[in-house]
Amino acid sequence: MTKEALHRTSVGLNSSQANKGSHEINPQRRFLVLGIWLYFLLLIFEGALRKWVLPSLASPLLIVRDPVAIGLLLYAWYYNLFPRSIYVVLMIIITIFSIFTTLFLGHGNIYVTLYGARILLIHFPFVFLMGSVLNRDDVIKIGRVILWIAIPMAVLVALQFYSPQSAWVNRGVGGDMSGAGFSGAMGYSRPPGTFSFTNGTVGFFSLVAVYVFYFWLRPGQIRKTILIAATVGLIAVIPLSISRALAFTVLIMAIFVLMTLTRNPKLLWKVLFGFISIAILVVLLSFTGFLDTPLEVFISRFETAAASEGDVLEGTIGERYIGGMYDAITGSGRRPFFGEGLGMGTNAGSALMGAGRTFLIAEGEWDRMIGEMGAILGIAVIGIRLLVTAKVALASYHEIAKGQILPWMILSYAILIFPRGQWAQPTTLGFSILVMGLLIASFNEPEKPKEDIESITNRE
Repeated sequence: MTKEALHRTSVGLNSSQANKGSHEINPQRRFLVLGIWLYFLLLIFEGALRKWVLPSLASPLLIVRDPVAIGLLLYAWYYNLFPRSIYVVLMIIITIFSIFTTLFLGHGNIYVTLYGARILLIHFPFVFLMGSVLNRDDVIKIGRVILWIAIPMAVLVALQFYSPQSAWVNRGVGGDMSGAGFSGAMGYSRPPGTFSFTNGTVGFFSLVAVYVFYFWLRPGQIRKTILIAATVGLIAVIPLSISRALAFTVLIMAIFVLMTLTRNPKLLWKVLFGFISIAILVVLLSFTGFLDTPLEVFISRFETAAASEGDVLEGTIGERYIGGMYDAITGSGRRPFFGEGLGMGTNAGSALMGAGRTFLIAEGEWDRMIGEMGAILGIAVIGIRLLVTAKVALASYHEIAKGQILPWMILSYAILIFPRGQWAQPTTLGFSILVMGLLIASFNEPEKPKEDIESITNRE
C-alpha cells in the first residue's frame, strides 16, 4: 500500500472521496468551520447569557453548546467528513456499556445518566471533528480573536475585582444578586469575567497566554498594538484573578517556551526578544500603581493557601494534580465494581437527584470518573485521555525542529487540562475540548488533506 493510500485510510477517506477535489468539499467544510466558531463563542459568552442577557434561561443555557456539537457531528457523519479514530470508537463503546450498568446496577436515573454520558458521547468526539476540519490558519485566526477579546475581558475582570458583589458586573447566574465571585483574600473575590464561575477566567486567560507567547515568538502574524494590549491584560489579570492555578499555568508555558530551544536553537533570539518585551511591559505596568492592591491580595492568597495546602509545588502540583491522580487509582477498590452511575458525580446530576449542587462522589476528575464508571471502565477512560495527550505531545515536540511551534505552545495548556480537567463542569469541559481540538488541528497545513491523531503521530 502506498504512503498516500495509507494516509487516506488513516483519515477515513476512500480514493473516490479523496479525489473529489476542494470545490466539492469546501462548502461542507465551511459550514463545519462556522459551527466550530459558534461553539467557541458560546463557550466564551455562555456565562454572560446566563447572568445578564437571558437569566431566566440559565438552566437550559448550561448545555447550550451541546446542540451545536451534536448538529455538527451529525452533519460531518452525513457527508463522511468525520475521521475514523480508534479513540472515539473505544470511548463510545465504553460509554454505552456504562449507560447499561448505570441504569441496571447504578442509580438508575435516565436523565442523570444521559447528562453524564453526553460528555463522552458528544464532546469527546468533537475534539477529533475540530482536528479534522480546521487547519493551522484557522487555529491562528481563533488565536487573533482570543487576543482581541482578552482586552475588554481584562477590563471586565478589573471592574469585577474592584466592585462589590452586589454590582451588576458581578451578578450571578440567573441574575443572582449575591454575586458570581468566589472567595479570594482580604475581602476580595475572584472575578468570573463573562463566565458563570471563576474557573472560566482561568481557562480563558490560560488560552490567552498560549497565543501571547506564540505571537511574540512569531511576530508579524498579529497587530503589534493588539499583542501588546493583550499581553498587558494577561499580566494584569494574573493578580486580579487571585488564582494560583493561572499563575502556575503561565509559568509552565514559559518553561515550554524555553524547551523549544532544545529542538531548535535558532529560536534563541526570538525567545529572548519575547521575554524581554514581556518583562518591559511588566515593569511599565508596575509603575502605574494599578496592580498594587491586586498584588497584595494575590500574595495574601498565596500565603493563606500555602498554610493550608502547601506552596505551589506542594499544593497545586503535588496535592491537586499528582496526589489527586494517585488517590483516585489507589482508592478505586472502595467503589462499586461498575461505579455509582454516569452523571452522579456532576453538580447538575446531583441536583437532578434531589441532593442539591454538591459532590456526591468526588470533586477530583479521576476520582469522579472511577466513582461513576467503576475501576475498569473509569481507568480505561483515563487511559484514553492520557494516551491522546501523550501522542500529540510527542508529535508537537518533533514539530519544533521543523520551525512549527504552534502545536508545542498549545500543548503547554492542553497537557494540564485535557488529562485531568474537570469535565463534569461545563466550562472546564469546553476549554478542554477546544484546546485539544485546536492542538490536533494545528498540525494541518492549509488546503491539504486533514489528519487525525493517528496519522499525525505515524508520519515519517
